[in-house]
Amino acid sequence: MSETRRHRTVFREHTHKNCSLQKQYRLATEECSWICHTKFAGLSSPAASPTDGAGHPAADIGRAPPKELGVHRSALRLALLSAASLLTFAHPAMSAQPPSGAIAGHVMGVKDSKGLAGAAVRIRENGRTAKAGADGSYALGDLAPGAYTLVVTAANGAETETRVAVKAGETTAQDLSADNKTTALEEIVVLAQRAPQALARSAQKEAPNLVVIQTYQEIRKLPDVSTAEAVRRVPGISLETDEGEGRYVNIRGLDADLNSTTFGGLRLPPTNNASPFGGYRAVTLDSIPIGLVGAITVTKSNLPEQDAEALGGTIEITPKTAPRGGEPFIQGNIGSGYEPLRNTPITDVAVTAGAHFGGASGFLSPGPFSIVVTGTYYEDKRGIDDVEPAYFNDPKGLGARPYSAISDLQQRDYELNRKRHTLGIDLGYQPDDNNSWYLRAFEAGYTERYKRQILELVPDGNAALLPNGQIVDTLQAANAAGQSTAILKSLRDEAETSTDRVFVAGGKNIFDKAVLDYRVGFTEGTYHKPYDVNSTFAYTPAPAAATITYAPTGPGHVPLYTIGGATYADPANYQLVNLVNGKADNFDKELSFAGNLQYPLAVWGSDESLKVGLSARLRHKRTTAQPLSYANLTTLPLAAASSTPPERYYRGLYQNGPDIIPGFLQNMFGPGQVAASDQLSADQQYLDVKENVYAGYGEYRVTLGRLGILAGVRVEQTDDRSTAFALVRDATGSQVANPVRASNNYVDFFPAVQLRYEIEPDLIARATYSSTIARPGFNQSTAAESIDLGSGIVSEGNPNLKPARANSFDISFEKYLGGSGIISVGFFYKDISNYIVANSIGTRVVQGVLLKDFTFANANGSYARGVELNIDEKFLMLPGLWSGLGVSANYTYVDSQFEIRPGEKSPLPSSSKETWNAALYYEKGPVALRLAAYSTSADLFAIGGDKTSDVFNATRTSMDIGASYKVNPNWVVYFNAKNLLNTPHAFYQGTADRPIQREFYGQTYQVGARFDY
Repeated sequence: MSETRRHRTVFREHTHKNCSLQKQYRLATEECSWICHTKFAGLSSPAASPTDGAGHPAADIGRAPPKELGVHRSALRLALLSAASLLTFAHPAMSAQPPSGAIAGHVMGVKDSKGLAGAAVRIRENGRTAKAGADGSYALGDLAPGAYTLVVTAANGAETETRVAVKAGETTAQDLSADNKTTALEEIVVLAQRAPQALARSAQKEAPNLVVIQTYQEIRKLPDVSTAEAVRRVPGISLETDEGEGRYVNIRGLDADLNSTTFGGLRLPPTNNASPFGGYRAVTLDSIPIGLVGAITVTKSNLPEQDAEALGGTIEITPKTAPRGGEPFIQGNIGSGYEPLRNTPITDVAVTAGAHFGGASGFLSPGPFSIVVTGTYYEDKRGIDDVEPAYFNDPKGLGARPYSAISDLQQRDYELNRKRHTLGIDLGYQPDDNNSWYLRAFEAGYTERYKRQILELVPDGNAALLPNGQIVDTLQAANAAGQSTAILKSLRDEAETSTDRVFVAGGKNIFDKAVLDYRVGFTEGTYHKPYDVNSTFAYTPAPAAATITYAPTGPGHVPLYTIGGATYADPANYQLVNLVNGKADNFDKELSFAGNLQYPLAVWGSDESLKVGLSARLRHKRTTAQPLSYANLTTLPLAAASSTPPERYYRGLYQNGPDIIPGFLQNMFGPGQVAASDQLSADQQYLDVKENVYAGYGEYRVTLGRLGILAGVRVEQTDDRSTAFALVRDATGSQVANPVRASNNYVDFFPAVQLRYEIEPDLIARATYSSTIARPGFNQSTAAESIDLGSGIVSEGNPNLKPARANSFDISFEKYLGGSGIISVGFFYKDISNYIVANSIGTRVVQGVLLKDFTFANANGSYARGVELNIDEKFLMLPGLWSGLGVSANYTYVDSQFEIRPGEKSPLPSSSKETWNAALYYEKGPVALRLAAYSTSADLFAIGGDKTSDVFNATRTSMDIGASYKVNPNWVVYFNAKNLLNTPHAFYQGTADRPIQREFYGQTYQVGARFDY
C-alpha cells in the first residue's frame, strides 16, 4: 500500500472519532488538530497541508505542534479540556448537538489521474472552501450531517460538481476529478444545466472573442418563460414583444432577421414568417421554453469557425446534457400561476432526468453510455386589452384636418390560449477520455387558439376642431346595400401551431495531438394554421346622423370618445356582411454537415494551434396559403351570433358590445370554398426556395506571454434558387398566375482578427475585427407576394436585392471580481453595406381587409456604433447577512444610421438608442431574492412614405421579481411576479402623441417548487 493510500485509510478510520472538543465547539486550532490526529492516527506528516475555509490545516496528520504556540502539549490539552467542561456546564444544549463530520480526499485530473495542486474545492451550500495541496489532497471538517455539493475549480477555471453525504462523527472519503485539459467553454457544454455562474464567467474570460454566457442556474432566478425573455438580460440586447411575451431579439441595434440562432451548433430555422421586417429569417424565440435550455451564449464578434450569417451576432442555445460523474439525476419544477386581467390560470411543469449506464458491474451501473430526457409543458390563457387608432396622413400644421384626427379606431379584446411544450433526448457514448459520440433529438413549440373581438369606428373624414380642444367627425358612410362602413363588429378566430425540431449525431476524437469533431444534423421549423376565420358585422341600416366626438386624453394619448345618433352597443343593429377563412402550411428545413480539425503547434508561443473545417448547409423553404370564401351569405343578425352581455374593457374606458361567439359561424357555414380569386391569391403567396451554403475556414490561435491572438478567414459560397408565381393578364385581359424562377450564386470571404491581452490575471483587454453577412429574406428577393391578414401587411419581393455585409470592430475592458462578478466597458462599430430596407408603397384591399403594401431595396451609408457598460457584483465584503446583497446592471447606447428614403437618414430599424437592465438581489443561505427591471427606448418599426407615417415601437420599461427558498438540498419553493408595472406594448406613428397601438396584459404571478436530485 502506498504511503498516501495508507494515510487516507487510517484517516478515514480514526480521525476525530473521539475529539469532541473540535467537533462540538469548533475549537479548530492547529494544536487541537495536532493532538487529535497524533493521538488517534500516529502517522507521519503528508507531503502537503491543505486548508479549510478558515485557513486551518484540515488533514495535518502526525505534524509536530507549531513552535509559535510556545505551549507544552499536555498543558494545552488540559486547558482545552477545562474550557470545554465549563462550556458544557454553562450550555448543556450544546453538548446535545449531533457530532459533526468531515470530507477528505484528493483532487485528480481526469486525463492523467494525477493530483491537481491548487485546485479549489467549495461546498455550494455553505460556501466553505479548501485548497488542494501539492499532491491534490484536500479536507473539509466540522460539517453538520447531511448532503453537500462539492464544486471543484481547476486552474483553468473549469468546474465540476459532486454530491457527497456526510454522516455524524465520520469522515467521508471522496476523491474528486477536474478536467485540467478542457476549457471552461467546453465545460459549459458538458455541465449544461448544472453549470454555475462562476463557470460562465471563466468561459467568458478565457474566450478569444466577445461572448456573454447565461447558465440555466442564473436564468431560473427570474420568471423568464422563453429564451427570448432570458436573452434580453444580456448587455446589447433589446427585445421585440408580441402577445405579452418576448418574441424577437435584436443585437446591438440590428433586427432579428439579421442575427443567427443555433441549437447545439445547428442553425435553427424560423417557424413564423411574420418577422418584424419581413426577412423570414428571424427565429421566434418565444417558441423555445427555458426548460429545454442548459445555457445561452451570445456571440458579438464572430470567429471564422462560426457561420458568417450573423450581422448582429449569434445566440447559441446549449441543450441539457448528462454531466460527468456517473450519478443519475432528475430535476425540474411543478408550478402554477394566475393572470388577473382575465382571471385565468397557468400550468408549468418541467422535468429533466439522466444517467450514465453500461458499466462493468451491470448494464444499469455507471458506465460509458449516457441518456438525458427532457419534457416541459406550459399553458396560459392570457387576455390582452388593445386600442389601435389610425390617422389621416396630414403633416402637422399643414393639413386640412387637425393633426390628431383619426381615420380609424379599433377596440381589440383578445383571448389567447397558448400551450407550449418541449420534448428532448440526448444519448452519449464515451468509452474513454479520447473518444465520444452523441445522438440528440429535440422538439419545441406551441399551439395557440387566438380570438380577437373588435369594435371598429371609421370616421368619414369631416373632422373639425372644437373650441374645447375636442374633435368632431361623422360616422355615416354606407355601402350600396345601406349598411354602415363606419361602424363595424368583427371577430378573428384562428388557430396555429409552431414547432422547431432538431436531430443531430456527431462525435469527437482526440488523437496523439489533433482533435477531430464532426456532426450531421437536420433542423426543421414548421407552421400550421388549420383555420383563420374573419367575420364582419355592419351597423344596419347605416345611421343618418351619427357623430363621434373625441380627444387624445386616454392613457398614452389614445382617444376617448362619445357617439351620438347610433346605439352601437346593441347587437340587434348589426348584420353579417363578410366572412372569409384561410389556411397555411409552411416549412423551413435544413440538412447540414460539419467537420473540424484542430492541431497543436509549437512554433511561436503557448496554446498554439491551427484549426480548419468544412461545412455544408442545404436549406429548403416552402410557404403555402389557401384563402377560402363564402358565396351567397344569408342574412344573419349579430344578436343570433353573440351571447355575452355588452362588455367594457381597457380599464372600463371602452364599450365593445357583446362578443361574437367563436366557432358559431364555422358551424353554420362550414370551412368555405376556393373561389377563382382565392386560387390566384394562393398562387401569389406560394414560395419555394432552396439555399445551399458551402463553407471552409482556417483559424490560427497562439498566446505570446500575456497576448492572445486568433486570426483566420472563412469562405462561403451561396447558391439559391426560388420558384414563385406572379400575376399577369392574358390575351383576354384576365389575370393568371405565371411561374417566376430566380437564382443567385456568389462567394464571400470573411476575415477575422481577435486580440486578447491579460493586463492582470483578472483584467482583460480585447480588440477584435470580424466580418459577417445577412442574406436577403426569401420573400424579399422573390417576385411573389406575402399576405398576412393578421398583421395587415402585404409585401412584394425584389429579385435584384444584394446581401448586406458588415465589418465589425470592438474594443473592451473586463475586470473579473470575486463571487462571479464583473465590471466591463466595450465600444463597437459596424460598417454595413447594402442594408436591406422595407419601403412603403401604399395600401390595398385583400379579401375585404385593408393592408399596408411594402417592397424591399438596398440602402447605402449604414452603420451601428455604441458603447456597452456592465457590472455585476456581490458585496461579499459586507458583514454577516449583508454579504448576500448584490447588484447587477448594464447599459447600451447605440447610434445608427441608414438611408430610409432617398436623401433622408434615420436610425436603423429596431435600433433602440438606449437599453438597460438593473437588478438588486440577495442570495444567502436558503434565501434568494431578485428584483429586475428592463428598459429600451423607442425604435423604428415600420417605414412609411414620409416621417409622419413612419411607425415606432414606443419606449417600454418592465419589472419582474423572483424569490425562492431552499427547503432542503433537493427542494426549492419559489414565487415569481412578471410585468409588475403593467407595461403596455405601444406603437406610434410619426410622433409619440399619435399612438396606433397600445395594448396591455396585466401582471402574471407564479408559484411552485423545484426539485434537484
